Amino acid sequence: MRSTAGRLLIAEPMMGDPNFDRTVVLVVEHTEAGALGLVLNRPSDLPVVEVLPGWEDVVTPPAVLHVGGPVEPTSGWCLAAVDDPGRPGFVPVVGRTGLLDLDTDPATLGDVRALRLYAGYSGWGPGQLDAELAQEAWIPVDALPDDPFHEASADLWPAILARQGGSLARLSVFPPDPSLN
Repeated sequence: MRSTAGRLLIAEPMMGDPNFDRTVVLVVEHTEAGALGLVLNRPSDLPVVEVLPGWEDVVTPPAVLHVGGPVEPTSGWCLAAVDDPGRPGFVPVVGRTGLLDLDTDPATLGDVRALRLYAGYSGWGPGQLDAELAQEAWIPVDALPDDPFHEASADLWPAILARQGGSLARLSVFPPDPSLN
């Protein structure tokens, strides 16, 4: 097993799982016990103010809840880019970007440079992600600390592929339905 924690998983265009169609997942944890990640490119229409009042002024636009994955959709997750990765309630994932405890008072977030809120997560049982990686259902690539805060998160899948160069960059223009090409 090679851990993909702190990396991105890019869904292979022909994956076939509607939960992950053209998704970009930031892997938060990947151990022998399983893996956990957050889908970065699934903004919802639900305004943050309706779910977590007080957080709407600190989230990176758009101020909507993002769908982190199909598992436990009522659970809440926060990814933040901070100046002080040693701050209480913060767990680094990639650089100074990581998980921030949602029990934190949003009024005390002075060192937060960017922030997104997610409902649910993506989870894999023991060996499950490793098997999917072996089947090439996912394309693991290096994450940049600002990837979770991409201005147009719905366009993140082609943007991440394009920056890889070569054959992966060509996948960024792969049509959603190749039979219509």
